[in-house]
Amino acid sequence: MRSGKTYILGISAFYHDSAAALLCDGKIVAAAQEERFTRKKHDDSFPENAVRFCLEEAGIQTKDLDVIAFYDKPFLKFERLLETYYGFAPKGIRSFLMSIPVWIKEKLFLRKLLVDEFKKIGTWDRKKTRFLFPEHHLSHGASAFFASPFAEAAILTIDGVGEWATASIGRARGNQVEVLQELRFPHSLGLLYSAFTYFLGFRVNSGEYKLMGLAPYGNPTAEQTAKFRDLIKTELIDLKTDGSVHLDQTYFKYAFGLRMVQDRKWEKLFGFPRREAESELTQAHCDLALAIQQVTEEAVLNMAQHARKITSMSDLVLAGGVALNCVANGKLLEAKIFDQIFIQPAAGDAGGALGAAWAAHYIDGGHAYMPGKGRDGMSGAYLGPEFSDKEILQMARSHDAAFTHFPEFDDLAKATAKIISEGNVVGWFQGRMEWGPRSLGNRSILGDPRNPEMQKKLNLKIKYRESFRPFAPSVLAGDVDKYFDLEVDSPYMLLVAQVKNERRKKLPEGFQDLPLLEKLYFERSDLPAITHLDFSARVQTVHHDTNPRFWELISAFRSLTGESLLVNTSFNVRGEPIVCTPGDAYRCFMRTEMDYLVVGNYLFAKNDQPEWPEKETWKEDYPLD
Repeated sequence: MRSGKTYILGISAFYHDSAAALLCDGKIVAAAQEERFTRKKHDDSFPENAVRFCLEEAGIQTKDLDVIAFYDKPFLKFERLLETYYGFAPKGIRSFLMSIPVWIKEKLFLRKLLVDEFKKIGTWDRKKTRFLFPEHHLSHGASAFFASPFAEAAILTIDGVGEWATASIGRARGNQVEVLQELRFPHSLGLLYSAFTYFLGFRVNSGEYKLMGLAPYGNPTAEQTAKFRDLIKTELIDLKTDGSVHLDQTYFKYAFGLRMVQDRKWEKLFGFPRREAESELTQAHCDLALAIQQVTEEAVLNMAQHARKITSMSDLVLAGGVALNCVANGKLLEAKIFDQIFIQPAAGDAGGALGAAWAAHYIDGGHAYMPGKGRDGMSGAYLGPEFSDKEILQMARSHDAAFTHFPEFDDLAKATAKIISEGNVVGWFQGRMEWGPRSLGNRSILGDPRNPEMQKKLNLKIKYRESFRPFAPSVLAGDVDKYFDLEVDSPYMLLVAQVKNERRKKLPEGFQDLPLLEKLYFERSDLPAITHLDFSARVQTVHHDTNPRFWELISAFRSLTGESLLVNTSFNVRGEPIVCTPGDAYRCFMRTEMDYLVVGNYLFAKNDQPEWPEKETWKEDYPLD
């Protein structure tokens, strides 16, 4: 171990979104998800590549680690599994026979499995390096609180399920985190939302954000939407005023089966069968998506109100997969239940790796905690790998790629802003890769928000995804009030806000009765590419101190057009993890109808590139999400 320094590695693995995060004396050195290296979306394997990256970034080896912290307690999870199968027996025998051998062979003896995996990476001192296993929701809570700018706060964690907990309320002050109340499996707001994800034809643990994006296509004043909402609240879920929920398990199969719901009972309840993936979306699908989104928002607000009551805290931190529901987050912000809110940008299971490491440092290690002087402790979430000019040139030469090099970044920013203003789509690859599910200006695909064809072009020709999916704006933090009803920073694209009235266009009579695609392509504002059907937008505020290059690019676009925002979507095609390396970026660029690629100070024009031999193979490489 290097003199005076303590290194703690956090790990999440073996369920979905495996990741690693490294701390040095409590400060984040590096963090990354395994999927970015393996190119397998939601990779659940041991994060060997992410661990290697973190160690290399710190310039240390496995023998220098003081603590390895895993993000949950496997024995408690196994206890829940056994008790659940026993409670529902004889149902679930097929699922039981599939899962138990895996548990007995691997997950039940997790410490040995971790030791064996670390042996592949390097030698280490068993007497020096300790293993810790904080509980799942403690890891989530720690990931949010110790990243926040608050000295004390209420903690609200909502997800599918950890060991037993599916939602929890905690209180944090200094280095102490206390869980006060928890909701237990099988009753889960996160699993309820995932059940609707499944029923509406999207993939569980992947397509929940599609369900959120589909909801605004529902008609908020329609009898059908109100009927669906009432059916959910009377038949499926008993929603308490404290936010706790009780789900009628006769409608669900996730506790013991291989599917989320009892398909026939849901078909009878809602009047239509489960939607097949990729099939046509009807108004009934849209109205049901809106109904469950509204119920979810109500539950989240109730939980937040209860958290304020029992903690007496004025500030709140959020974590868990449901904290990625940025529409609910926006409603929570509007409700002003708390003075300030902070949401962990990697709120899902990947973020548990960081929380486990911080729990080891502050709670187990007893180190004093004081929030930093900045907005938060996440460094803008730019915590992944970065690449040198030499590595970029090596990539370009390996593909015989044509490029223009700009010695001065200011010239590159002006040239790229002009290219975007002319209706082109640009892949933008800079600096360290983002931590979490959002591209925040370092691994992004960018476009002009004023262009009425941009949303369609991005969805159908670049991302190859469903046409209804919205795109987010990245706006200079100082100009956000020119465009959105948002009074706080939103650096991690986790808040939805309304586009200002003066930017909107009047909707025609009978708009809500139009077919989905006609609604989609009606211009709703003078920034049509980022204005969703309900005049909302998922906003990222861009700050010079955390991302000066992205800030300068948007500033150059403002100088050229008068508008200080860009369309920003993740740099990948549908089903692919966000790009990590320059090679990943060039491959994605050439496989799509993207017009330009910027990697570091190098600009690649599509028309100047050699023929790419495998344009369509991404469909084989990346299963649709």
